[in-house]
This record gives sequence, C-alpha cells and structure tokens, in this order.
Amino acid sequence: MGVIIGYARTSTADQHAGLDDQIAELQAAGCTKIFSEMVSSVDADRPQLSAALDYLREGDTFTVTKPDRLARSTIDLLTIAQSLKAKGVTLVIRSMGVDTSSATGELILSILASIAQFERSLMLERQKAGIAKAKADGKYTGRAPTARAKAGDILRMKGEGKTVAEIVKATGVSRRSVYRITA
Repeated sequence: MGVIIGYARTSTADQHAGLDDQIAELQAAGCTKIFSEMVSSVDADRPQLSAALDYLREGDTFTVTKPDRLARSTIDLLTIAQSLKAKGVTLVIRSMGVDTSSATGELILSILASIAQFERSLMLERQKAGIAKAKADGKYTGRAPTARAKAGDILRMKGEGKTVAEIVKATGVSRRSVYRITA
C-alpha cells in the first residue's frame, strides 16, 4: 500500500492564504507528505513539483486540489498524468473528483482537461475580439510603454556603471526591458 503525497502551489508570494488552504485540504485528504511552493506555473523551474514527482513510488497516490495548481496546460496535465501512470502512481485532482486508478478516472481526466483548455481558448478569443472592438471605437489605447519613457535614465545609469539590478530597482522597469534598452 502506497502513501498519499500532496502538492500545493500558488503563483505569488502574497497568496499565503491560498497556499495554506490547499495544504489544509491536502492534509484533510490524508496526505502524509506535502510539497508546496510559491512560483508561477509558467516558470520553467518548479523545484518542489520536481521533488514530489521524484519522491513518488509505485502504489503511491499523488493528490492536488485543482488541475491548474499542477499543470500549465492540458498537454502538460496529460503528460504529467501519463508519467505518473508509467510509474504506477495514481493521480487525484480533488476539485474535479478525478482519480486515475480506474479507466473511467483516466477518461474523465482527459475530457475535463480538454474542456478546460477549450474554455480558456474561448475566453482568449472573446478577449481578443473585445480589444479589437475597443480599439476600433477608440476606447483602447493599451498600456503606456513605461520602459521607453525611462530609456534615457536607464542608459545614463548604465553609463555610470550601475548594475542591471540597481537600474531595475531605481526605475521600476523590468529586467528584460533594461537589457533590451541597453543592448
């Protein structure tokens, strides 16, 4: 009989309550070990997820509260689910009532993940259409280009020998924008 391992994640450090809620739910679900982290799902490096996946053994159950806490996309979710299956690990997603220990659970996971991806695509299409309409009506101007407005200051600071970190702190411009301006 394997153990129940949990994974909790929030996107930013100021979401402590959300992380605490996930951990409490995982504990209530019987998780004997919980890996948690505060990192965006789009970041390539999610060290606690990697540690959790390495920790799991055949017969274990890997539990998360919601699919978006685990995966970046439908493909990512299904890839993780497939690698867990290959290890002999069951995936449980509490918010969806999914348990991949059965063929039905695997089917439900695939269907729900596809629906979630479809919903996200529809939302992005509606957003794009709304922005296009607002632009056509002259009501949408987009975000002000803050980095370009501060380009003179950034170049001056770079010329004074300031580091990128110091320039970012002083101007509030992203690291990427500083590199783009100073390249």
